[in-house]
Amino acid sequence: MRHGKKINHLGRTSSHRKAMLSNMASSLILHKRVTTTVAKAKALRKYVEPLLTKSKSDTTHSRRTVFSYLQNKDSVKELFDAVAGKIASRPGGYTRILKTGNRLGDNADMCIIELVDYNENMLGASAAAAETRTRTRRRGGKRRDDAAENAAAADAPSVASTTAAAPTTNVEPTQDTPTDTVADRNDAE
Repeated sequence: MRHGKKINHLGRTSSHRKAMLSNMASSLILHKRVTTTVAKAKALRKYVEPLLTKSKSDTTHSRRTVFSYLQNKDSVKELFDAVAGKIASRPGGYTRILKTGNRLGDNADMCIIELVDYNENMLGASAAAAETRTRTRRRGGKRRDDAAENAAAADAPSVASTTAAAPTTNVEPTQDTPTDTVADRNDAE
């Protein structure tokens, strides 16, 4: 049972888990995407998103706080210089987990965790979809129907007058049912 189990320990000691998450967070910041298991990616997301939020304010205190978690000068510099500028307008949700299937050796669920603002393929697809998408509003539907009925009513007398003036021809109605009955068929045989 998982009574009171707030974090996933990932089968590691506390020091090993902190070091692993620190290294994975540094790799994610430097390379913008990391391939790992789903459990580690979910733990990494909880670890790195507060650091990304803290990087929005570029102060000495926030740099020192982030460095205490990452322990890597290059990743701190990259985070505050390049990444913070891209995520400045985003209110949260800086990472995305894309599941890729199962690993061959042990059948573990694998995924790619990436920074959302750095996937150019998905950004281009969402921008193209936003441009082609049209807005539909329900509010204006009733007024358009009334206008269509008024236009149809205005056109109706002219249509009726043209049909009244046109000569009519007598057309015999077609029957879908056969004219002969069972008795007629029996007589024919």
